[in-house]
Amino acid sequence: MTDAPARTLLLWCPDWPVLAAELVDGVPATGAVAVLHANRVVACSEAARAEGVRRGLRKREAQGRCPRLTVVDHDPGRDARAFEPVVAAVEELAAGVEVVRPGACALAARGPARYLGGEEAAAERIIEHVAQTCAVESQVGIADGVFAAGLAARDGRVVPPGGTPGFLAGLPVEALGRPALADLLRRLGVRTLGGFAALPAGDVLARFGFDGALAHRLAAGRDHRPLAVRRPPADLAVTADHDEPIDRVDAAAFAARALAERLHDRLAAHGLACTRLGIEAVTADGQELHRVWRHDGLLTAAAVADRVRWQLDGWLTGSAGRPGARPTRPTAGIIRLRLVPDGVLARADLQPGLWGETGEERERAHRALSRVQGLLGPEAVVTAVLGGGRSPDDQVRLVPWGDERLPARPGEQTGPARAGELAGPARPGEPTGPARPGGLAGPVRAGGAGGPGHADRSGGAGGFDRSGGPTRGGAASSGRGASPPWPGRLPPPSPAVVLPAPIAATVHDAAGEPVGVSARLQLTAAPARLAVGAARPVEIVGWAGPWPVDERWWSPAEARRRARFQVCLADGAALLLAVESGQWLVEAIYD
Repeated sequence: MTDAPARTLLLWCPDWPVLAAELVDGVPATGAVAVLHANRVVACSEAARAEGVRRGLRKREAQGRCPRLTVVDHDPGRDARAFEPVVAAVEELAAGVEVVRPGACALAARGPARYLGGEEAAAERIIEHVAQTCAVESQVGIADGVFAAGLAARDGRVVPPGGTPGFLAGLPVEALGRPALADLLRRLGVRTLGGFAALPAGDVLARFGFDGALAHRLAAGRDHRPLAVRRPPADLAVTADHDEPIDRVDAAAFAARALAERLHDRLAAHGLACTRLGIEAVTADGQELHRVWRHDGLLTAAAVADRVRWQLDGWLTGSAGRPGARPTRPTAGIIRLRLVPDGVLARADLQPGLWGETGEERERAHRALSRVQGLLGPEAVVTAVLGGGRSPDDQVRLVPWGDERLPARPGEQTGPARAGELAGPARPGEPTGPARPGGLAGPVRAGGAGGPGHADRSGGAGGFDRSGGPTRGGAASSGRGASPPWPGRLPPPSPAVVLPAPIAATVHDAAGEPVGVSARLQLTAAPARLAVGAARPVEIVGWAGPWPVDERWWSPAEARRRARFQVCLADGAALLLAVESGQWLVEAIYD
């Protein structure tokens, strides 16, 4: 697409969630304040930043850095309600204001620049008017497109026409607001938006997908929305008349939800989805109110209802803001409410979900899990993140819902691993064989066949010695290099159930004597029976191993040395066993 983005003026209020907490709840923004969501800091005051508090920190770490920190829960409704007077003040000087999010609003720069004497004069006039009307400090950025204008507002900068690509080129890739993409780009050697924009668009789409292609357009200074937004027919708007004026927030929220459902159903019947929503209200004394909300994605029925509720809450509450700010509450209740889909997209290419619209089930799940967290605490709802490790219990990390899903350890490695934190060496007579399709890894022996410590020499237990040198074999190798990923890692298949706490067990040979493992990883006898806990012994019909692990030997407090085995039992069960300090343990169960 060759269309040039329109000149955009964006007004940004720094640390808006903190300021909204002061305007609505009376929390002094001049002190050390942090706003938390899902137990992490999403915004903080200048005083808190001076003490080392940053976005993304956990609550405990933030309070450790700043003991006098005042913690406030994140409330999008409060932020939107407090921001309404600011948007109303901007609208007194310019038409067509769009709320990007609470704390930021955008409008076309051409109109204000023409009748206020230029872009810089318009920016200064709007900042001064907001300060006088609402007693709120703000910054304005002007550039080609909403994305670039938002970044320019951080520095209060006016980017000259045509200079947006150059302005963006030197910014880090983190400015895209996509942490996962930014981390991947940095690992690929791309550190600036200019370097990202220089990549071929087709290659970016093939490697990073649609979201990466959208980010690539942003980095190049092109329009932030790659799909053409068209004006919908007039009959798509929905209107609700009320005999009794609405002057309470709860009644307004009920009316908003019903109207949002009607709008969503009407758009769905035409195969459309809303991206920009106009909210219009008429009061009993004839006062007309209008506001436009913008969204980069597609507004679902719940998202439309939330924005209507926030807007009506802002109108009806009429927050006066700081001392000296003018009240914005209407003089009478609302008797007519109208929703206008100001921008829509054809959604013929979207596949509906099995039990609802696209993404609806994920949003319901997110709301439900967030609600459980609010009742029981952030640690009550956790999700599993896979990472690297040598045993199944090492490869899973549980993180609270909403937290960043980062593995505790890196995944597969294709190069040599660091010396020291490695599996023990594979000695002659001690390696294990490769995994067999549909069965246990390594050689599976029947009964007590094969002597103690016997193994199939067709494959080695690829590993490294303590100096980092490679040993023979390589059953766990990925085939992408001479060094296997996570030396000593169990080969597939993976167990179906990993026990939260290993269960003690005993292993006996055919004569009923306990089976042990020597310092050279040799079994004292072939395993014949297994007893788990106090249960009766069960015959072992097949086994594989050992897979040795000798981790962190340089740190006595953290050192761990063990050998792992896979066993098949006569009752059809398959277990993962480990021997550590002479004790047999059941670590996992195979399906």
